[in-house]
Amino acid sequence: MEKLTTYNYKNWLNNIKDKVRSAQTKVAVAANKELILFYWDLGENIAEELKKEDWGNKAIEKLSKDLSSEFPDIKGFSVTNLRYMKLFYEYFSSQKITSLIHHHAGDELSREEIKAVQRQFVAVFVAQIPWRHLIEIISKTKDFNEVLFYIKKTTENNWSRDVLALQIKTALYHRIGKSVTNFETTLPAPMSDLAKQTLKDPYIFDFLQLTEDFNERDIEKQMLTHIEKFLLELGKGFAFVGRQYHLQVGNKDNYLDLLFYHTKLKCYIVIELKNTAFEPEYAGKLNYYLSAVDSLVKEETDNPTLGILLCRTKDNIEVEFALRDINKPIGVSQFELTNILPEKLKSSLPTIDEIEKSFK
Repeated sequence: MEKLTTYNYKNWLNNIKDKVRSAQTKVAVAANKELILFYWDLGENIAEELKKEDWGNKAIEKLSKDLSSEFPDIKGFSVTNLRYMKLFYEYFSSQKITSLIHHHAGDELSREEIKAVQRQFVAVFVAQIPWRHLIEIISKTKDFNEVLFYIKKTTENNWSRDVLALQIKTALYHRIGKSVTNFETTLPAPMSDLAKQTLKDPYIFDFLQLTEDFNERDIEKQMLTHIEKFLLELGKGFAFVGRQYHLQVGNKDNYLDLLFYHTKLKCYIVIELKNTAFEPEYAGKLNYYLSAVDSLVKEETDNPTLGILLCRTKDNIEVEFALRDINKPIGVSQFELTNILPEKLKSSLPTIDEIEKSFK
């Protein structure tokens, strides 16, 4: 038995565990794909039959009742779910999808060939995410490109349904890549595009609990208190390094509001918070901080440090002028807060300890 505690055995065991987990993932993905395709086929059948027959709105209700009676152990035949199947089929077989297929494959395809291509698209791309995630997307977004965006991001980031719902609610599709930057002139082409898509405008910090007279330090503290939600809003790849990060330049002490390392961009990112409208001098100060990080913190293998300046409001033209002659990569975005409590109200609210005591 002593031999079974050796490094070789543990390494072998871990290797087998990885294979089991990989197999479980493949089985889950395969099962989800079959379920999605089954719902696609059933949705097509419902949509086509309701077009041909004059059965009215009660048809789906009766179908739900009959299928549930015949297959009591199978969930998924509720009236709502059957309607979602019909919506699912109609959405991904719409005229816009058909036009895209004709654009890429020509006009010679028959109706059956088009339907086969549509089903293949669903199998390869759409079926990568769970059914409930898919319904969350197509029931709350209308634009086809937006739907594809959320499917792709869900697959890439392995979002839970709650996280996906939050991203849709806060309009991530319309915010990502919208920050005003100088990346095109300060970064090489591949990195500039990726860096721009890493930033958002505005950032939504609705998880922060602040009083009316808050300042930048209050925001920083709250962000770290809710670090998981803060990192979720920043996006995939941000690794926290420090708050009020100390850098000594000459005889002067400098403190960066927030310092991160981005694992995908392979660079440090300095975030400066300003609880005011954008001022051009903010860009100059951040440029100075980036030079300091590049000289004192960055390794030779790291890419140039990026700066993100978060302000309450900004004039995009003013920002563009301010960044025009800045030689370090900087992006400027607004941030929004929704949970700001009046000081009197906050002081009157019970604490967690007081609530717990009331139940004892």
